[in-house]
Amino acid sequence: MAHSEQPPKGVHWHDLTQFGPLDTLKELTLCLPWLGASFVLYASPLWMIGPFASFMFFLCALRLNHEAIHGNLGLSRGGDSIVMHVLSAIMLGSNHADAFCHLKHHKHNMGEDDVEGRCGHMTFWQVLKYGPRFPVDLNKAAWRSGSRYWRREMVLDWVFVAGFVALCLGVGARFLLLHLAAMAVAQCLTALFAVWITHQGTHGSGLAGRSQRGIMAKAAYLMLYHREHHLFPRVPVCHLPALADRLDSQVAGYAQSRQPVVPLWDNAG
Repeated sequence: MAHSEQPPKGVHWHDLTQFGPLDTLKELTLCLPWLGASFVLYASPLWMIGPFASFMFFLCALRLNHEAIHGNLGLSRGGDSIVMHVLSAIMLGSNHADAFCHLKHHKHNMGEDDVEGRCGHMTFWQVLKYGPRFPVDLNKAAWRSGSRYWRREMVLDWVFVAGFVALCLGVGARFLLLHLAAMAVAQCLTALFAVWITHQGTHGSGLAGRSQRGIMAKAAYLMLYHREHHLFPRVPVCHLPALADRLDSQVAGYAQSRQPVVPLWDNAG
């Protein structure tokens, strides 16, 4: 049975959906410094540090793709789709398949029809073992249940992926080959750090998800304000801390019922 938590009434949030051209530019370029840093590191004697930069790139790219899924970038839907196609190539996976399943995740949070959220029911070791299969299951579910539109966009995603892989292999530069390896590993870990950590242990709690405060939330580029995102998905990620402050102060029992992602590094102050 899916979580029953609904958006609290009486919370003013519509102003937080405002998104100007500079906000759009910031989101579109957020992951580029980390991508550039990973390329530079992989091409240098410090190549062994490159995976850290790749991880941060993947995290920021997930945030950008996530905002495109929800139409929170201030772009047209066609523009959002282009963003997802480009990211699909660089991240080595179909982001339109992810989009289809993510929207289902919001509708059936942790329920039987939530393919994305199934790993939230697993233990840590189970989700690690399941990780490589997670992207396959998302693609299968999106292809099986999606409309002609979703199937067409998925095919385009994989054409972009194939083209990017062919380019990297053709050039043969070490930094590109190591990038491909890093993205393949990241895809296998997505179930863990993009779904499991924000939903594990919440099934049956009545909460839409976990939510972090403090330095770890900032270090994760605000992607750990997951409960707030589920309640108000039209609020861009960059405005989730402001939304969380309003919910904590205006909704009785909200702050007390919150479950942090990592309690040791949580700071509600």
